[in-house]
Amino acid sequence: MKSFLKYTLATITGIIITSILFFFVMLGSFSIMMASANRQVSIGKNSVLVLNTGRSIPERGLDDPFSSFDLIDFTFKPSPGVNDIIKNLEKAKDDERIKGVLIENGPMVNGWGKAEEIRMALLRFKESGKFIISYTENYLTQESYYISSIADKIYLNPASIFEFKGISSEVMFFKTALEKLGIDVEVIRHGRYKGAVEPFMGDRLSDENRSQIERFINNIWDHALSNISIERNVPVEELNRIADGLLTTNIDSTLEMGLVDGLIYRDELLEMVRERCGTADSRTPDYVSMHKYKNVPSISVSGSEGKIAILYAEGTIMMGRGSDVNIGASYYTKIIRDIREKDDYKALVIRINSPGGNALASDQLWREIKLTADKIPVIISMSNYAASGGYYMAAPASMIIAHPTTLTGSIGVFGMFPQVNSLLNDKLGIASETVRTNRFSDYPSLYRNMDNYEIAMIQEYIDNTYEEFVERVSEGRHIEKSEVDKMGEGQVYSGMEALEKGLIDKTGGLTEALSEAASLASIGNYTIAELPVIEDAYTRLMRSLGGDLKMRLVKNELGESIRYYSDLLELKSMSGAQARLPWFLHIF
Repeated sequence: MKSFLKYTLATITGIIITSILFFFVMLGSFSIMMASANRQVSIGKNSVLVLNTGRSIPERGLDDPFSSFDLIDFTFKPSPGVNDIIKNLEKAKDDERIKGVLIENGPMVNGWGKAEEIRMALLRFKESGKFIISYTENYLTQESYYISSIADKIYLNPASIFEFKGISSEVMFFKTALEKLGIDVEVIRHGRYKGAVEPFMGDRLSDENRSQIERFINNIWDHALSNISIERNVPVEELNRIADGLLTTNIDSTLEMGLVDGLIYRDELLEMVRERCGTADSRTPDYVSMHKYKNVPSISVSGSEGKIAILYAEGTIMMGRGSDVNIGASYYTKIIRDIREKDDYKALVIRINSPGGNALASDQLWREIKLTADKIPVIISMSNYAASGGYYMAAPASMIIAHPTTLTGSIGVFGMFPQVNSLLNDKLGIASETVRTNRFSDYPSLYRNMDNYEIAMIQEYIDNTYEEFVERVSEGRHIEKSEVDKMGEGQVYSGMEALEKGLIDKTGGLTEALSEAASLASIGNYTIAELPVIEDAYTRLMRSLGGDLKMRLVKNELGESIRYYSDLLELKSMSGAQARLPWFLHIF
């Protein structure tokens, strides 16, 4: 028995020691990788910059080993952000070593606003006279095709899949499921179009919400087809005929219809690229990833006249510090306040990609942006969406710029209050009893339905919050309150519609926002500071070992269905009055 215990304890001790040693070896390996991630690199004289549209593209790239770790094949695949792609393409225009760009397409979708931003950056690169070739090995999405439409040549693998079918929108409804569970949701809102609450009120879209969704997705599709038609010389009517008939499922016909320039294998592609690079011998050009090229030194610009801050605000707006995937009011207000109180910055550009969120948090952000705009120019650059609370915080800016495909507006407020007494009593057999000093001591309660007086009080609060929202927009955009109210009630708009209604000042992307910021600040050459400041590598590594890594495991397991899991997490985090987009809306 003693021998058994001795060997058992020795085995356990060995496992513990081995685990500790393995942890420190892995930590050392990651440290080496992180230390080399930002090291300057050099490239060959005959190089091709590779843009991969088939991967997840965040607004801002992060040098985080776990965020780039693919748990499927255990490899590191860094995802450069939209900011990296813009800077790389601008740098490559004047880099004699870069002969052209190869667009590699894949199945991932990143949103039409990001697609527009990347496409505009490619158009600016194209002015250099260098080539752009697009190639699809397996799956070409509509967004990727829209980006690729500006390429000199578009090639597909003969066995690839080409998606071209138009845009659809999906809204999930939970009312029946909640009723079966015994959960009742009391919804109080201001705005006929505030579609975020409809999944809890019925099993179909209201006529008003269906109308605005149809209008919005048609605006995106019409804009995309118009630009594709210009570049590919295919009439819009013909493009719609192709989409209506799912004619791209016959990959051979895509060449006949003028959508692509050839069906070739990769070896044929590489030969074409080699010829375009002008190599006299059989040497293959260097293919440089976006992640690698961002560490290639830029041509220095002397005589900087000032610094412009770019603040990336992506995710749901919430109280507190928040995280990498949302906008924490206390954290972001401090950053904006620091920018305003220091004399380091001549202007501030805020890149918003948010459906909105907590109304109080949105108001806190509005206040700091307003105070900052009174001191230095503040330019808003909208990405896929900047709606409801995202528009609320943008209202006092010096200028608002959005893509034609951006979803914005959604000026409205709602509150949701679930009651689980039926679930507890009827389904689980759990009873509760409340002792209180005053009539509404337990207000609001999960364990009982609200009475008419409580509902009236909350409705008054929601209405007051909406009136405040309208007033903020009226003041910031110099539009009569009555006109803002007509555009409000939760209605959403595309960037083009928002421009017509005066909700934004012009269409464009991040580059245009920086240009306007420099112009308003009366500076020529400038340096850029990207905020928030990225945490040091070790802090990010240790945090990645926790929640971030768990989320990546869930994402790899669920695939595209991760959006439903994310919706449930959003529901769990909601509290107080909400100024937000109907976030159960998914556009494909």
